[in-house]
Amino acid sequence: MTISVQVRDRVGLVELCDPPHNFLSAGQVKEIADALHELDANVDVRAAVLAAQGRSFCAGANFGGGDERLRNDPVDLYAEAARLFEVGIPVVAAVHGPAIGGGLGLAMSATLRVTCPAARFAANFVKLGIHQGFGLSVTLPELLGPSRAALVLLTGRRFDGEEATRIGLADLCVPDDRVRDAAFELAAEIATGAPLAIRSINRTLRAGLAGRIREATVREAAEQARLFSTADAVEGMRAVGERRDGNFTGR
Repeated sequence: MTISVQVRDRVGLVELCDPPHNFLSAGQVKEIADALHELDANVDVRAAVLAAQGRSFCAGANFGGGDERLRNDPVDLYAEAARLFEVGIPVVAAVHGPAIGGGLGLAMSATLRVTCPAARFAANFVKLGIHQGFGLSVTLPELLGPSRAALVLLTGRRFDGEEATRIGLADLCVPDDRVRDAAFELAAEIATGAPLAIRSINRTLRAGLAGRIREATVREAAEQARLFSTADAVEGMRAVGERRDGNFTGR
């Protein structure tokens, strides 16, 4: 297991436990989705917090970790990701550190996000030479509007927690040592409401979202598989690993 699950009063906690960076795999996303659906089925749970151990909230999929199946066919990962958008209870993500690539996608799957100045939000796919995934083609325009979503995706720029909150990637920015507590406080505030109403309102606000995510991830996965075969993707992976700009050739 790469996650832990517990319940405090009426708030569930799903915690990523693969520090320092909590790299994603299809199996881990399935564990997260299963845990949230189990909490959703618990009538005594009214909200949940998604948090992580280590330095990063989630540094994305570990494409450089030797998992060729993940590189060439991320469909399983995205199918599990779409399940995150079917959860009835509100989920508050506690983003205490970097949320990069697929990690940003994971953060965006939550209903609300609490962060801090030290956090970093980035859709770095253009730096890697590949296409965005995890339904970011839907969630970023939905949350930010088309122009700001284009700014995030086409530049690959990193946003600290304060700027992320200003542009809509996060909802609340607190001191660095307060992220998890503040996320629990927000979830606990939500949990004081009527449980049937909480689920009903959350489902209405997110109506159709999982379906749109599934539709978008078909293209995202196809484009990722195509772009992974290019020289630019090889150069992008190397450049990001060496912390330099890529020397891209369009091949």
